[in-house]
Amino acid sequence: MSRSAIFTVPNAISAVRLLLIPVFAVLIATHHDVWALVVVAFSSISDWADGYIARRFNQVTELGKILDPIADRCFILVTLIAFVARDIVPWWLLVLVFLRDLVMLVLVSAIAKKGHKPMAVTYVGKAATLFLLVAFPLFILAGIGEVPQDVGQLIRSIAWVSAVVGVVLYVLSAAQYLRQGVPMLKSEPQA
Repeated sequence: MSRSAIFTVPNAISAVRLLLIPVFAVLIATHHDVWALVVVAFSSISDWADGYIARRFNQVTELGKILDPIADRCFILVTLIAFVARDIVPWWLLVLVFLRDLVMLVLVSAIAKKGHKPMAVTYVGKAATLFLLVAFPLFILAGIGEVPQDVGQLIRSIAWVSAVVGVVLYVLSAAQYLRQGVPMLKSEPQA
């Protein structure tokens, strides 16, 4: 398949994930937690699925390399904003993730403006996203009223471990990207 293709299954999955972001925001803001859990779980699973399908069926495209990370970043930021608004997580967690993404946006934009190809996603960055996408449905599940309090507390603890590991890896991945990207800004792109 051509790397310039647009209409692929992985790209469609990423597009659906982008469309579900406002749906999730409304559901969590209006305390429809069970449906919000369904949406966030679907988004988390589909994030894995689109990458698997792209690699397995040779549907990796340039659009997909851009669309998938954008869907991830937008979903993570909107989820954290909604969680802060609902007092599910503290504001500092959102600030750390937002600042990291802001640094990355500036770096990636500068690299693209200079004419370089996008940097490859690192395994640390993928792991960071995975840990955060595991934490989100767990935070919601822990707060659903039908879950017994002691079970909810256990789930919340697991969610926090996953979130903290995700944020630490998120910051480490930014350091990796900076180490890779800053020299690119000082060099001319290859033909």
